[in-house]
Amino acid sequence: MAKDLIYIIMDSCRYDSYVRAKTPNMDRIAIAEQRFSYASWTAPSHHSIFMGQVAHNSPTKILASEVYKKEFAKWVHRIDVPDLSFKSFIPELSLSKMLQKIGYRTTGRVSMPVLNPLTGFSRFFDDYKLMKDHNDFKGMVDEVSFSADQPSYYFMNLGETHYPYMLKDEQLPRISGVHGVMKGMDEAIARSGDVPDEEPQFFTMPEMQALHDQQVRCVEYVDSVLDELISKAPVGTHFIIAADHGECFGEGDYFGHGPVMHNKVFEVPFLEGRKT
Repeated sequence: MAKDLIYIIMDSCRYDSYVRAKTPNMDRIAIAEQRFSYASWTAPSHHSIFMGQVAHNSPTKILASEVYKKEFAKWVHRIDVPDLSFKSFIPELSLSKMLQKIGYRTTGRVSMPVLNPLTGFSRFFDDYKLMKDHNDFKGMVDEVSFSADQPSYYFMNLGETHYPYMLKDEQLPRISGVHGVMKGMDEAIARSGDVPDEEPQFFTMPEMQALHDQQVRCVEYVDSVLDELISKAPVGTHFIIAADHGECFGEGDYFGHGPVMHNKVFEVPFLEGRKT
């Protein structure tokens, strides 16, 4: 039977946050390498992830098509299906649809509202849910179960490593993503008569360093919860743990991600391996 598959995305986790963190449970799976995301923010990055593309390692002197081929070929090993037909990815270009076609039960749990079920990301999942709490990896793990009769695919998008990095301090400015910006645009324009141009005060460098330190602690929290998930997973389960994009903490006078062109926004950890 094909192998169970768990795919975890630590939203906004930049590579050096992972490196600084103590991750004994992730280390049981593999040691992460630095790779690069296909986009600088959640929605387009997840579109490529949901197509079955993993973060790339940006090799030189090679045609892009060859990079795609080498990475897609690894799905044969990841799910242990030697006769996998890659034509089963089309026309949908969907990893979850392909897995459904070969008999997987597909489950998605996401933390970011921009990935909510009405956006279309939920297509080809048997069970897909936006978590009520931004930081509920533990709740996702509590719901996980496996069947001896059918392989499972679990996709999990974690908000713990995303701003505000599990901090509840009301003094932190509210920084909305695209979903939140659109949600508040009408009210903001009605108040000002135009698109508002006021901006929250930018963070100081010590504040940004403190936020970076907090993201490191969030990676360590995720790792602590991962222990229970590894315990639940059957032997042979294939894990992929990565990030959808990185984050700037003052480099180049940037903070955050999205409309930001900086290497740190694209540098992500990527690790994969099996429970033994």
